[in-house]
Amino acid sequence: MNISKRTDSMPYSSVRKLVPYEKEAVKNGKTVYHLNIGQPDIKTPDIFYKAMRDFNDETLEYADSRGEKSLIEAVISYYDKIGVHFEYDDVFITNGGSEGLMFAFFATMDEDEELIVPQPFYTNYNSVAQLAKIKIKPIVTSPETGFALPSYDEMEKIISKKSRAFLITNPNNPTGAVYSKEEIQNICKLAKKYNMYIIADEVYREFIYDDEIKHISFGTIEDMQEHVILIDSISKRYSCCGARIGILASKNKMVQQMVMKLCQLRLAAPTIAQVATAKLYRETPDSYLKEVNEEYKKRRDVCFEYLSKIDGVFCKKPLGAFYMIAQLPVEDAQDFCIWLLEHFDVDGETLMMAPANGFYSNPENGKNEVRLAYVLDSEKLKKAFNILEQGLKAYNSRNK
Repeated sequence: MNISKRTDSMPYSSVRKLVPYEKEAVKNGKTVYHLNIGQPDIKTPDIFYKAMRDFNDETLEYADSRGEKSLIEAVISYYDKIGVHFEYDDVFITNGGSEGLMFAFFATMDEDEELIVPQPFYTNYNSVAQLAKIKIKPIVTSPETGFALPSYDEMEKIISKKSRAFLITNPNNPTGAVYSKEEIQNICKLAKKYNMYIIADEVYREFIYDDEIKHISFGTIEDMQEHVILIDSISKRYSCCGARIGILASKNKMVQQMVMKLCQLRLAAPTIAQVATAKLYRETPDSYLKEVNEEYKKRRDVCFEYLSKIDGVFCKKPLGAFYMIAQLPVEDAQDFCIWLLEHFDVDGETLMMAPANGFYSNPENGKNEVRLAYVLDSEKLKKAFNILEQGLKAYNSRNK
């Protein structure tokens, strides 16, 4: 029997495709430090679990396809505090930010139309674009400039008659870049000039580590309401990945109509998780996010300090999110990552990283790079980078 060519053409996730090697390493008794996936180890607020336990409706019903009223109202209140103002009909609750992205793609673009994205970019963008038969056109950025966006004129050259939307992740996964006011304004000017959407993935909004740098939400830019679709999630903000609660918000009425059709197609997001998330938004103290931010900043600094000491490794200090791209002194980072899991350990411990070529539109790019997620405490990170340093020496001396 035949299988779907559409699905067969989709790449495996760079974040998860080495899992079979990791499972075999664990089976063989190794401890694996996971820097491959953005799974926070920070404690989820007790408020969420208490709300789950307190839920006692006699019948567990579908939620409204748009989302639970209590959660939508809590989300609107959250956005008001950061200067982004939405009405009830502007907001949709999704099964994680990933579903929100899928809805935004399917609501705004048709087959063979173009999505313009700074590269490297979150690996799942490739998969969703292929599923929707959309073409990704990359905005090339480089580690030497801290993955800053190029000039207005350079970005304008990328736009064609088929270009329909920008997808901007800010702070950025996988680079840790945080875009300046000028960069945000340039994207807005181009979107307005060429009548394009801006799909703004802002799930790492709170994770910025230098006081002089401020996050600028596309939702705060005047006269851009018809162009902007905000994507958000509780997965990273509240260390709540497993709840699968995301947000899509837009003031564009046509986008709202398309998204509602997609919401009805998949029926609803999970009821209990939505009720608990409403409590999370309303009752989590500001001190929680402050403490989380301080912890990730400490980890960021450890990563940069230790990576900078390893011969042949190049990286820029990330400004936000909890990821970084590192260039390694190897020709094929994926081969090296597999080799670490299969053949190398330090006192029974090894390391799992995400090969970065999957974060590019062309997998021939980024072949000597890895994405690292600093989602382990500082002492574990130090051990992980010792494994990396020793592993690079052993890997590169195999054929000498």
